Amino acid sequence: MTRIASLRLTLDRFRRSEDGNVAIEAMIILPLVFWAYLGMFSIFDAYRQYTNNQKATYTISDMISRQVSPLDNSFIDGAQDLFDELTRAVAESHMRVSVVQYDTAAGTYEVVWSQVRGMFVALTSTDVASWHDRLPVMPDDDQIIVVETRTEFDPLFDLGLANRNIDNFVFTRPRYASQLCYSTTCALTTPTVFTPTEID
Repeated sequence: MTRIASLRLTLDRFRRSEDGNVAIEAMIILPLVFWAYLGMFSIFDAYRQYTNNQKATYTISDMISRQVSPLDNSFIDGAQDLFDELTRAVAESHMRVSVVQYDTAAGTYEVVWSQVRGMFVALTSTDVASWHDRLPVMPDDDQIIVVETRTEFDPLFDLGLANRNIDNFVFTRPRYASQLCYSTTCALTTPTVFTPTEID
């Protein structure tokens, strides 16, 4: 058998051989499986963070709505600390708590007070005057508590999910008082306090 015939026979045996196919296929498919796993993990983590932030914002809003005595700086600081604890925030969080009332005659919303923590700017009556698409229909001079939060979302793996802010906007009516004051600044009228039995 000539060398050419022997080489030809060897190449033919190599072409028909199936030894090592599993290893080769694994080398091709494993990176794709690993990439898909990381992608699903990143998407799941993003949904988890969005859900945690939303639930924490609702918790803060509900907690504030149950207050009867005036709020102060310590209360707002504590609310932000609670938000960070509930969300396990890694990046800096931002919070804005505002009380808004409705003027039926003017057909506009007005800011009673607004407190911020972080990069938010305090709301003004000009900002909320036309928030008819964001706030509910309210009786004249009725008040509503608006809680806004923001945290930065930084995906664990760079697989197409860009860094973005997680924003939440929640409003709640005061539960046990006609209005919610900040520090010693209240309206001229004394807030009416209701008992839970009166509300039910």
